[in-house]
Amino acid sequence: MTRLRLGVVFVVLAAVFAGWGGWTLWQAGRPFDAEVARDAALQAGRSGVATLTTLDYQSIDAGFGRWLEVSAGPLREELSSAQDASKQQIAKAKTVTTGTVLEAAVTELDVTVGTARVIAAVEIVVRPEVGEQAAKRSRFQADLARTDTGWKLTGLAQVPYVPA
Repeated sequence: MTRLRLGVVFVVLAAVFAGWGGWTLWQAGRPFDAEVARDAALQAGRSGVATLTTLDYQSIDAGFGRWLEVSAGPLREELSSAQDASKQQIAKAKTVTTGTVLEAAVTELDVTVGTARVIAAVEIVVRPEVGEQAAKRSRFQADLARTDTGWKLTGLAQVPYVPA
């Protein structure tokens, strides 16, 4: 083999090795990105569900402000459009609800599109102005979207309990 051919072979092998190494590093980084996104979506989902199941009739405006902070898209639009009627109902009922997320998990994640779905088991304590407080457990499904300011809830639905 001539020196020129040997040099070309080494250059080609070096290029192949560099390409393979770069591709391997890129692939190795992708699961980390997914893990970071999953953790961020889970945290935002837990926090958002707790926020949206918590409201004090004595500070309705602040509560609705928090609701709008954790929401985006269709959910935010729905909350905004129903805000006045909801505030009147809550003020009339004179209740304080506190939601605590007991367990949560990410069930779907699309890092490329920036969407996620979280399910959560929540204990909601309802304290009326008069009478006994009551606690109930509910399951929720939250849809999230990644925004410029982090993950926000775009949908929230109660998941019915269906015994086996």
